[in-house]
Amino acid sequence: MKRNLMTRVAAFGLVTALTTTMLTGCRFGFASDPDDPNEVEEEIPIDTSVDTFEYDSTLDGTSITLLNSKAEIQVALEKMAAEFEDRSGVHVEVMPVTDGDSPYTKVVSMYNSGSAPTLSILDTTDVIALAEEKAEDLSDEAWIKEAEGYLTEVDDKVYSFPLCIEGRGLIYHKAVIEEALGEEFDPDTVETQKDFVELLDRLVAGGIEKPVSMAKEDWSLGAHHLQYIYETYDGTSEGAQEIIQSIKDGKIDLKSYDRLTEFLDMFDVLKKYNVAKGDPLGADYDEMAIDLVDGKTAIWFNGNWAWPNLEEAGAEAEDEYGFLPYFLNNDSKDFANQKIQGSPSKQIMLDGQLATDDQKAAAKEFLNWIVFSEIGQQMLVKTCSIIPPFQNNPYEPDDPLSCDIYEKVHEDKAFNASAIVPNDHWAVLGSAMQKYLAGRSDREELTESIQEYWDEQK
Repeated sequence: MKRNLMTRVAAFGLVTALTTTMLTGCRFGFASDPDDPNEVEEEIPIDTSVDTFEYDSTLDGTSITLLNSKAEIQVALEKMAAEFEDRSGVHVEVMPVTDGDSPYTKVVSMYNSGSAPTLSILDTTDVIALAEEKAEDLSDEAWIKEAEGYLTEVDDKVYSFPLCIEGRGLIYHKAVIEEALGEEFDPDTVETQKDFVELLDRLVAGGIEKPVSMAKEDWSLGAHHLQYIYETYDGTSEGAQEIIQSIKDGKIDLKSYDRLTEFLDMFDVLKKYNVAKGDPLGADYDEMAIDLVDGKTAIWFNGNWAWPNLEEAGAEAEDEYGFLPYFLNNDSKDFANQKIQGSPSKQIMLDGQLATDDQKAAAKEFLNWIVFSEIGQQMLVKTCSIIPPFQNNPYEPDDPLSCDIYEKVHEDKAFNASAIVPNDHWAVLGSAMQKYLAGRSDREELTESIQEYWDEQK
């Protein structure tokens, strides 16, 4: 795991409303109804017999609120809040962001109405936009030392608690690949773009006509795909901001920028083998999960947040799914070909403007409980199915996608970079990417669209 990278965001003209590359929660909907009354959920048991956490009895009876923008863990957070209340006496009300609402817009409106949540789960850029005016400085909290490498700093201060690590890349279904190849598949043998193309050709020869799934959604194309051109500049958030600033300032010619050329080379590979190549903008997200599970495809570009979709499609936790990097070139030593992208995608901000001293103290105790109590550690991973960014958490995630990212993070096979971009980046450039995906524009036109977008940000 990287121990010395910190996301430092300098104040160089970031607009107020921004969005991060991960766009956690940008998967709208499920492969099936998550509230199916006939569905039986299997819960991983939590051992509550040991609890050495020291609770502050003076906070008994305090009530705080937690605004949750990560919809898939709403029920899990409510269970955590109930357990914490049973032991601390502090009531934590978990308030979901309404489906379709912007978390940034929601929290700002709550501030404007004088009813700001005590704690807010937000995207990193939302925290950056609000930090100095709204947030409590958390730089001296005990959990800081456990989250080294996954902290977000604004002017050398920490205003947020990193909730989880999420990553993305080329999801592969090992059993499907092995059946098509007729031999065992070792993902470590695929080291370059050339190797990846050879694998795809072998899969085609083995009976999988179009082995790749590509989502058509603008958030997938404009954020999850396109932002590799920023994040892979040097694999750091600082580097991503450096190249973005250079593009804005006209110091770099996108037409000759190697990462853009390499990215488009890889994107073209995925286009060629896309199962929906005949009608790429008609692709159905839910069917992609089904196709990967059933073996119609073997590769799906996505992130570990896609596991619920795969599970709904019939995948089992014992199945072997994992991630290949987004291969940008044929240099096996290039970090972009060795590592997948993984970063702290959601942050918890503590209100420093309207919360009372007791509420602040109770909120800090809740965050410390998540990190340092035996029960909180378990529930973060087992109940919320989250990859913990804290070094002292001994628990590993259960689903194969999160497990693979967890292992890669701890084996230094993941790079921690988040591009900070304006909030319309994924929509505007996602639309341009859709045209390119559908063959309605060429590289030159797409490159001009990217440059024009950044020219307008000056």
